[in-house]
Amino acid sequence: MGQNRAISGIVTRLAAMLSLGIMFAFVKLAGEQGVHVTESLFYRQLTAMPLICFLIWRSTAGWPAIKSNKHKLHILRSVLGISAMGLNFWAITLLPLADATTISFTVPIFATLFAALVLREKVGIRRWSAILIGFIGVLVVIQPGGTLIPAFGATVALVGALVTAAVTMVIRMLGRTETSIVTIFWFSVYTLPALALCAAYFGGGHDLKAWGYLFGIGVFGALGQLTITQSLRLAPVSTIVPMDYTALIWSTIFGIVIFGQWPGLSILIGAPIIIGSGLFIAWREHRKAVLAGPNALKNAS
Repeated sequence: MGQNRAISGIVTRLAAMLSLGIMFAFVKLAGEQGVHVTESLFYRQLTAMPLICFLIWRSTAGWPAIKSNKHKLHILRSVLGISAMGLNFWAITLLPLADATTISFTVPIFATLFAALVLREKVGIRRWSAILIGFIGVLVVIQPGGTLIPAFGATVALVGALVTAAVTMVIRMLGRTETSIVTIFWFSVYTLPALALCAAYFGGGHDLKAWGYLFGIGVFGALGQLTITQSLRLAPVSTIVPMDYTALIWSTIFGIVIFGQWPGLSILIGAPIIIGSGLFIAWREHRKAVLAGPNALKNAS
């Protein structure tokens, strides 16, 4: 039974990565039609809200579960979260899909760095080595001073990954008392009004094709959010997180088929370095959690 749930979790996570890959393709297509990033963000959040409400309604605790006394943290998570999402969407419009996706894989590296410097978590020589190797992979991909990847787009993508890593720190703090669905609910509640104002100000008239892209962003964004949440219910994080790297497969395929953008040599070399670093960090986090059990003699580092 446990093995079946793990397989179901893996398959669900793979479906989540495909959904998000399609969403990002729509983000890029919408950007080419002149759709402002804030509009894409607004329709992404707006479409997800009914789904979130449905999940709360179907949950065991129901609507009383959304009560929280951590609203300052929820507001911080919302500000950081929408900033990260905006930067990541912007990076998608500025870079080839494979390049933006590869740079986004630096999130676990930044998150581990934040955990050590901000949360004062113990990080041993092995994970510090993985962080260093990961940043070497980043240098291979962006090639500072080179011309293969736009410097501004790479900067936006890196800042997006950095802010996303900061979001993970806040979510970890919220996770001590809040469920994931409660965190997602308040994220939507706090971001939708501001996004509605931005979309009204920056948005404009669109043709049917652009509205179709916005619809696709909303639908596949909501589907991705649903499948990510479901995968966490079915299998441990350590089991499903490696599936996230299949996003590079979809971004490469969509980049070639839809946009005619083939990944360069720097991506082919740098991506495995960054992915390997992230997988090693994920494995060490898993080992640390295992050794932190009641029979543990020492922590992994």
